[in-house]
Amino acid sequence: MSLRHWLQLSLTEGIGPILIGRLIKTAGDVERATEASVSLLRSVEGIGAAKAASIAESLKRAAGEVDAELDRAAKANISLICRDDETYPALLREIPDPPAVLYVRGQLEPRDLNAIAIVGSRRCSFYGREQAERFGALLAGAAMTVISGGARGVDSSAHRGALNATNGRTIAVLGSGVDVAYPPENDKLFVEIAAGRGAVISEYPMGTPPVAENFPRRNRIVSGMSRGVLVIEADERSGALITARQACEDHGRPVFALPGRVDNKLSAGPHKLIREGATLVTSLEEIIEGLAPLPQSAMEPRVFAAASQELAAKPQATESKSHVPDIELGLSDPQRAILAQLDGAEVDVDTIVERSELPAHVVMGELTFLTLRGVVRRVEGQRFARASKR
Repeated sequence: MSLRHWLQLSLTEGIGPILIGRLIKTAGDVERATEASVSLLRSVEGIGAAKAASIAESLKRAAGEVDAELDRAAKANISLICRDDETYPALLREIPDPPAVLYVRGQLEPRDLNAIAIVGSRRCSFYGREQAERFGALLAGAAMTVISGGARGVDSSAHRGALNATNGRTIAVLGSGVDVAYPPENDKLFVEIAAGRGAVISEYPMGTPPVAENFPRRNRIVSGMSRGVLVIEADERSGALITARQACEDHGRPVFALPGRVDNKLSAGPHKLIREGATLVTSLEEIIEGLAPLPQSAMEPRVFAAASQELAAKPQATESKSHVPDIELGLSDPQRAILAQLDGAEVDVDTIVERSELPAHVVMGELTFLTLRGVVRRVEGQRFARASKR
């Protein structure tokens, strides 16, 4: 029943995510909030006497729209998740104004907790498209889910880059209903994302058109679901800068900016962010260094669960010389081979390649994964060491 109540609130005109939160707090729970009287609504900060009557009427109308909305979503193979759902994105739940309901086309996964946003201009240059695709692929190859807004230009290139990476995942956050492809030429891209490579999501009801006022609200979801935001090409009035400021000021997430040509007006946005304290980046490693150690719970959770169960079922393994430390649970054979070369001293990449007998590109990819997980730390340049035990 909880989803129905959240959806009713989401469909109610005159209240957004912040007022929904205040209403629930005043009413005591989400079910009571959907039955709020005019007098109760008047007591909610931000509603008052002027809005209370109209919101009460809208609550009643929304109650009659819930079944039809659920039916439309089901027929389109769209799932809905509410704030009470355990699958609701944990980082998004932390922001001041999380959506009451998310419409999901495709699948959200626990590993999406390790996500980074790539944003920028719709009218980007060839350089902007190239770099968005490059960083999308690099981040996805490093086990990060790439989040963007599904728009033309930088957004689309970032999504495509993530799809180009082996097992890469990406999430497109729309400023329309998830059943409305915008821009239209990205319909095939959204189909590919939803078909096992990520999700297309929105807080807007089915059939909602892409009107201008939806996109600033959309941007807070892009930022809210991400551990950091990378800005690639944007003028000083771009929505990408709004996303970056929301990330820094409202959500406490790091902001990264890619420098561009000084004679390109689309470099103005990233350069302004850099002057204001954003991290200048030119490589994947610089982004990783700017992120806090990522939670173990988000890294391939099924693998960790299976490994933990197996270890728990064999307590005698603690007596064995082959006992595996907790920090190594779920590592692949190449990852273990690399970790074995880090025997307490700082080791350069060439030495790791030589000792492990693994290809250089495999070593670099796995070192990125191990760094993200907090098992390995980058010392300087291309030198690595084991991270301190947590």
